[in-house]
Amino acid sequence: MGPVHVGTGQLFLVAGPCVIESEAHVHKIADAIQRITSDLGVPYIFKASYDKANRTSVSSFRGPGLIEGTAILRRLAEATGLPVLTDVHEPSQCEVAAEGADVLQIPAFLCRQTDLLVAAGKTGRAINVKKGQFVAPTDMQHAVEKVATTGNTRVFLTERGASFGYHNLVVDMRSLAIMRRLAPVVFDGTHSVQMPSAANGVSGGQPEFIPLLARAAVAAGIDGLFLEVHDNPAEAKSDGANALDLKNLRPLLETLLAIHAAAQTV
Repeated sequence: MGPVHVGTGQLFLVAGPCVIESEAHVHKIADAIQRITSDLGVPYIFKASYDKANRTSVSSFRGPGLIEGTAILRRLAEATGLPVLTDVHEPSQCEVAAEGADVLQIPAFLCRQTDLLVAAGKTGRAINVKKGQFVAPTDMQHAVEKVATTGNTRVFLTERGASFGYHNLVVDMRSLAIMRRLAPVVFDGTHSVQMPSAANGVSGGQPEFIPLLARAAVAAGIDGLFLEVHDNPAEAKSDGANALDLKNLRPLLETLLAIHAAAQTV
């Protein structure tokens, strides 16, 4: 994906706001993260969604939509040179989204949707499949195989926690090693601390645990890290409760790079 090579032993980052709030905002966040990752030598993929189709409440902000959102992402990629990742929710969205994104992401709730996986694979873009909260890590083999039927083997998998009763997720670190037998693996450090639908129609979160889980995942041997990052999480239009504050990104990455280097020697 441009300068980012997955599965080569170098830790890479997927990061950005949950949803496109405005064109100016995504450029602000992308530029800030790009400066940090460039300083630290971390390969970086920008992420943002043009539509959050699975918001808890029907009144929640969803984003600018497929056409406008894809155009915003295309312009950002051209201006920054960054690879871009975005979600797709329906097979009909894949070809349009592929015009603006280098990576198409299959949301966790949709990781078993055959038509969506096949349509995404047919675009030839790299595909990131998020493991559903209800899916065993070994069963992600089927998602990889569905994409592979299109001849597209550019697939990686993302762990984002498993359902644990109501309003809570838990991360089984064994899943990282299990899924890594199937494809390169990314750890989602922000959705893993989400508390789904726990805040009166929106999701809550425990962002204070992002560094803890990210440190454990890097030590366990992941290929990449996924973080939703915002410059003002309290005012974010989606998933602010579990987002990483932009000001905390550099120190977190510095710690994770040290852990990654140490883990490589074991």
